[in-house]
Amino acid sequence: MSTPAQRGPALRQAAIAEYVLAQGEGTAAELAERFDVSLMTIHRDLDELERQGIVRKFRGGVTAQPSGVFESNVAYRLKTMRREKAAVAAHALTLIEPGMAVMLDDSTSTLEIARRLSPITPLTVVTNFLEALTLLSAERGIHLMALGGDYDPLHSSFLGVSCVEAVQSLQVDICFTSTSAASGGFAYHQEQHIVSVKRAMLDSAARNVLLLDHSKLGRVALHRLAPLSRFDLVLVDDGAPAEALRELDEHKVAYQVCEAAGD
Repeated sequence: MSTPAQRGPALRQAAIAEYVLAQGEGTAAELAERFDVSLMTIHRDLDELERQGIVRKFRGGVTAQPSGVFESNVAYRLKTMRREKAAVAAHALTLIEPGMAVMLDDSTSTLEIARRLSPITPLTVVTNFLEALTLLSAERGIHLMALGGDYDPLHSSFLGVSCVEAVQSLQVDICFTSTSAASGGFAYHQEQHIVSVKRAMLDSAARNVLLLDHSKLGRVALHRLAPLSRFDLVLVDDGAPAEALRELDEHKVAYQVCEAAGD
């Protein structure tokens, strides 16, 4: 059986991406040995994967993990903090009533809400997240509204001016969003075009709820999204450190700690 290295660069790069997304990071030397190619070839592969936005390089290696200016690819985010995201999503469901118009952003945290909506129908669900649209498209009792715009494969969502304008034409009962980082009384995100859509969503909802797994607390990113006080409620999982919760108290943020199943 041929190896990914023997079947050409595209297949090898796909295999490298799958490995790094699963492991979180890796060194160039480790990857060269694993895929039986030279260091020069691995660096060319990693350059291409970085160009596609799947990973980011650092001296001697590569990572799929986020930084202050780089948000992880959706494939990586779908695999991380799943238990914690499920905990906050379960609490979010208690805020939804049949007949509501609900907006979901393109986060993997709100996707966990989408997975659990079928018992609360009828609902109108508005989202720009292709993953959520695909998931909900077959659900009876859900009137699904897709927010169009420029498709961004790295986020699996629709963004840009057209999406912002589509959001601004609506008024929903409740909007659930997530973001990459929260610290000092503010929510942050690495990418400006994501921020513009999320801000429009906040302005189009009667009530706003922010979902945060504890890995996002105490971190900052390049762009300020909004003050945490802009949200009617912030939901965090029970892995949130005491220091982070004290900071939320100091900034008078309304929050709820959500216990994960089995705790």
